[in-house]
Amino acid sequence: MAAVSKAALRGQLLAARRRVADDVRAAEARALTERLEAVVDGEGTVCAYVPVGAEPGSTEMLDVLLRRCARLLLPVARTGADGTPLPLRWGEYRPGALVPGPWGLLEPPDPLLPADALGHAGLLLVPALAVDRRGVRLGRGRGFYDRSLADRDPAARVIAIVRDDEFVDELPAEPHDVPMTHALTPGKGLIALFGGE
Repeated sequence: MAAVSKAALRGQLLAARRRVADDVRAAEARALTERLEAVVDGEGTVCAYVPVGAEPGSTEMLDVLLRRCARLLLPVARTGADGTPLPLRWGEYRPGALVPGPWGLLEPPDPLLPADALGHAGLLLVPALAVDRRGVRLGRGRGFYDRSLADRDPAARVIAIVRDDEFVDELPAEPHDVPMTHALTPGKGLIALFGGE
């Protein structure tokens, strides 16, 4: 896969996700939720995200996480006046309180926490289109997470959530890519990546 450009890979992976049947997607979401119950237990602060469109997972994952950690933070994405992505800000998850944000994303309402709130999390669950065995993550290409994850606690577990076939041998990497410590898939569960635990 490394010989293909990131843009071409994104196109292929997004098209493949759109072809996944609704019942398969729902079964994978249930499996991911069950897997998370084993991964998260008694954590202090966890950063997660609200799955959108064909992304793996569901909002039920958030309710499980909230029961298993002291504080659950969700990202709020914004751009500067020139359209450049800003580091993610964070808001506390409260069931039933998500509001629509830009780009069709659901997000927590005000008050928002600053970008450095991420540094208090011992566990970060990150959306990805694919992740490889070395921890290279392929996102959607805007750079929100790479800008933000640079401020993480170096000891934090950083877990990319992907479908089973989105865990691959190798992806193209760039110097600014922040490595994942683990991948989580519906069928394979938690996978330690090169340099992970």
